[in-house]
Amino acid sequence: MAFETREQVLEKILSQEKPKCPHCKEEMKIWETPPINFADGLGWGTPFLYICFNDDCPLYRQGWDHMKETYAQTASYRCMCYPDSKQFQLIPVFSPMGAKGQIIDDQILLEQEMLKEAIKKGFSILADCYVSKDGVAVLNLLLDASQPMRVRVKAAEMIGDIGEIEAIEPLKNIRSGNDKLDNEIEKSVSKIHKRFFTRECPFCAEIIKRRAKICKHCGAEVAGN
Repeated sequence: MAFETREQVLEKILSQEKPKCPHCKEEMKIWETPPINFADGLGWGTPFLYICFNDDCPLYRQGWDHMKETYAQTASYRCMCYPDSKQFQLIPVFSPMGAKGQIIDDQILLEQEMLKEAIKKGFSILADCYVSKDGVAVLNLLLDASQPMRVRVKAAEMIGDIGEIEAIEPLKNIRSGNDKLDNEIEKSVSKIHKRFFTRECPFCAEIIKRRAKICKHCGAEVAGN
């Protein structure tokens, strides 16, 4: 039995016509199910649902009074539909903003597609740079804060293999705020030192030969340090 990934399910849903709410005839929106169990504890059964988020929907408007009178609860419900199904059910909401945080609208999808394209382009550039041993271009991608984080992390991994000693100083000055990126940068700095048999002077932080006993920059004795 083949299992579809979350991305494959979303791609299939996007290719389908969205159902219309049977209560208000408005087009329903794609809703990403939260990572929690639901109802019988078996989960939602799908990563995405269709939900009517029309605040003028009769079902939603009348639901507030019904829930208050029947259950003494400040809540209502919206119409939902499972993909590949014509079965319409109800999902409870406890505020006008309830569940709206998981709406996948066109703008978010566009941003996701743009991000995917930027990552694909960045990885392609990095692959060419690795083949040509263009450490400068790799470093520039790494320093570019507008690049996707996955591209910068990959550049950080790569710079340790092809970067020159001159790359160490700009690498040490990066403060990304991302633990994974900072860790990869630290690893790459160590790789560059290892490749060129160098280290940093513990007194002035300038680069010196690993076997040096006197720092050529500050004159300090560094043997054993």
